[in-house]
Amino acid sequence: MGTIDPYLLTALGLFFIFFMTTSGAALVFFFKNKVGTNFNKLFLGFASGVMLAATVWSLILPAVNETANLDLPIWLPVTVGIIVGGLFLFGMDNLIPHLHPDAKKPEGLHTKLKKTTLLYLAVALHNIPEGLAVGLAFGMAINQGSPTLMSAAIGLAIGIGIQNFPEGTAVTLPLKEEGASNKKAFMYGMFSGLVEPVFGLVGLFLALELSTIMPWFLAFAAGAMIYVIVEELIPEAHLGEHSHLGTFGVMSGFVIMMALSLILG
Repeated sequence: MGTIDPYLLTALGLFFIFFMTTSGAALVFFFKNKVGTNFNKLFLGFASGVMLAATVWSLILPAVNETANLDLPIWLPVTVGIIVGGLFLFGMDNLIPHLHPDAKKPEGLHTKLKKTTLLYLAVALHNIPEGLAVGLAFGMAINQGSPTLMSAAIGLAIGIGIQNFPEGTAVTLPLKEEGASNKKAFMYGMFSGLVEPVFGLVGLFLALELSTIMPWFLAFAAGAMIYVIVEELIPEAHLGEHSHLGTFGVMSGFVIMMALSLILG
């Protein structure tokens, strides 16, 4: 990969995660009914597993490695960053109006926004740490000129992209159930995916311009992702009495993302 421009690889990685969400959203033109409960459990569990593995291998461990080069206690940036990242998402959760599928009441500040917009905001909100993580990974690879880190960043983009495909579908079908046309539901799904490359560029900028505090940024993204996993994805993956599909989804997503990280990293 040394012969390929790293900025081109970064652009392709950010485009890929957006493309996969858009592709999943396009399935709204083919589905006539809502996603089945079992499919929903499996996909949410899978997304949880991918994000959990990405948090460990692509964010926390690199943050620890980066801290080793600084005159700081090894535990400090990771600990503080994770806490701040979780608190940031908690604050966003309580400020930005949004509505999760199957939830009875919206969260965040009171608003008169339409239900379709609130459903869109729920997904867009949790896409923020995913995009940030991918941007930070590519930025760190470019900054250090490391083919190994670039391979790891590509692996992270692939893993996030894979879980974005069913996520795109899960955005559009609830919107369709609320009366949105196929075209409108697709557009909402596509724009929910656009959040990721936008925040990917933010992460890229932070990694390139503020590399000396990179461990803090990596840990911040990790904390934000952990918040999403624990607050939203895992609970929603275990709806009903039998949670085996959700559990196997988590395990399969974790294993696939872990394997990608180890093979490419």
